[in-house]
This record gives sequence, structure tokens and C-alpha cells, in this order.
Amino acid sequence: MYHLEFEKPIVELEAKILELQNMDKGGGVNLKDEIARIQQKADRQLVQTYSKLSPEQKVQVARHPNRPHFVDYVKRLIQDFTPLAGDRFFGEDHALMGGLGRFRGQSCVVLGQEKGSDTESRIRHNFGMSRPEGYRKAQRLMELASQFRLPIVTLVDTAGAYPGVEAEERGQSEAIAKSIETCMRSTVPIVSVIIGEGGSGGAIAIASADRVMMLEHSIYSVISPEGCASILWRSAEFAKDAARALKLTAQDLKQLGIIDAIIEEPMGGAHREPERTIDVVGDYVETALLELAKLDGNTLKTRRRQKYLEMGHAV
Repeated sequence: MYHLEFEKPIVELEAKILELQNMDKGGGVNLKDEIARIQQKADRQLVQTYSKLSPEQKVQVARHPNRPHFVDYVKRLIQDFTPLAGDRFFGEDHALMGGLGRFRGQSCVVLGQEKGSDTESRIRHNFGMSRPEGYRKAQRLMELASQFRLPIVTLVDTAGAYPGVEAEERGQSEAIAKSIETCMRSTVPIVSVIIGEGGSGGAIAIASADRVMMLEHSIYSVISPEGCASILWRSAEFAKDAARALKLTAQDLKQLGIIDAIIEEPMGGAHREPERTIDVVGDYVETALLELAKLDGNTLKTRRRQKYLEMGHAV
């Protein structure tokens, strides 16, 4: 597994435990007490480290390559998933995936960004950075959901919309704006979860929802710390300062009223226990959908629009 720099003391202890366990299997020397002692030390170190992560460290955890991705959530939570492709204007965008399926017995539309898990898939999915056709596909799926009265679940994990020239030529900003508008006009429940990175318009294009939740160590911001540092200080070396100033952690955003709930991750982050993380996210989504199902379409649309119009008034 890939390890972050600040996790090094924990990794060294875990490597020692593994070494002693292999020695213990050989027989001759009883190392169980020593293994238990080091395990307790590693557990304490893990708790101490993850209970006081700085904003820049949370950025690293949110970007951890072993965090569960969109395809992992779909595989575990969505039955009979049928992916739908294309925007009916230009083509298919593999960075933003979506389709129809059943979430715990309820038919729904699910969509989100997929970053990929190895070199080949990351290139295919463009590292989760969508082009205009991705957002137009999202609009098509959300309109389909409204037509058939299906709730929408979105899983956000992107550094941002793709900034390439060809994306701008095909109307990137218009596609994002129209996607946000489609969210606002929807008459069905929309539940969004930031599962990793929530970057700029690329995230809010599918996260303008009735309920917006974040995993404990995910991030959500108008710009990446590196991008912010490059603009304000003319150097990406100030990314740590930018991460602190941007208020991009789940805890900051909950306090500011930008998100509705924080989903607790297993100790050590979602990458240590991905299946448990996915199940907990599923529980939160199920609860939110049950609450929203009690409201009619016009009420949902009105409350959703008012929610975003009121953001920032009390700050």
C-alpha cells in the first residue's frame, strides 16, 4: 500500500510487527507479548496522528490513491448498475461516469467522477477531470431521473474540471453552469457525497444537492492549494499556507454551513478500511434519501434553491 510521509512512524511499527509475526510462525521463540506491545504502540501512534491532522495533511489523505473510488462504491452499493454513455452532442467522457441501478432496493440514478486506479485507467479516466461532454452527460442523466422520478446520488472525487484548450473550445464553463442549473431545477431528491477531492466547479457541477456530505478527511474547495498558492504567492511552495487559508476541510465547511454532515472514516483513513467506509457512506445516503422522499418535487426544488441563496449570509 502507498504510504504518506507523515505516516512513516506508523508504517515502521507495522513493518516490525509483520517481521515478528513471520518469526513467530517459525516456532522456537514466543513473540506474542512483544507483538502485542508494539501493536498497542502502533495503534496509539495512529490515533495521535489522525486526531490532529493539519489541513495540508488532510489534502494528502483526500488524494490517497488507495481511497475507495467511484467504481468501488458502485460495485458495493449499487445493484444491477447499467452505465449510460455519451452526451448526445459530442461524445463520451470517461472521467464522469453514471447510470441506472438499485440502491438498497430503490431504483436511482448514480453518477460521479472516477480517477482510475493504475496508469492505464488513470489515463483513460483523465484522472477524474471531466470535459464538457462529461457535464452534459450529467445533465442528461439528471433530466432522465426527473422524468422517471428517480432519486439522484452523486459521488464527487475530482481535482477540478479539465483545463485543456479543447475543453474550453467546447464550452467548459457553460457546461458546468448548465449542470448546476439542472441540479437546481430537479424535482427529485439529490444526495451528494464528497468522497475524496471536491475541486472547484468540477465538483459543484454535480454537488448542488439537497444534502451534501463529506467524508471526514476529504476536501472541498474553489481551487486546489497549489493553484491558490501559484496565484497569490506566485509559487506552489506555499501550498501549505493556502490549504490552511482556504478552509477546505470537512470540519471547516460544516462550521460554515456549506455542507450538511461529516461522515466519520475508520481510524487511519478510508484507504485502510475501504469496504467499511463504503458501507457507512451507504447508511448516510439511505437516511438522507428516506428523509427527502417525504417531500414533493416543488418543495424539494424551492428548498434547494433557497439553501444555496442563503449561503454566506451568516458568515
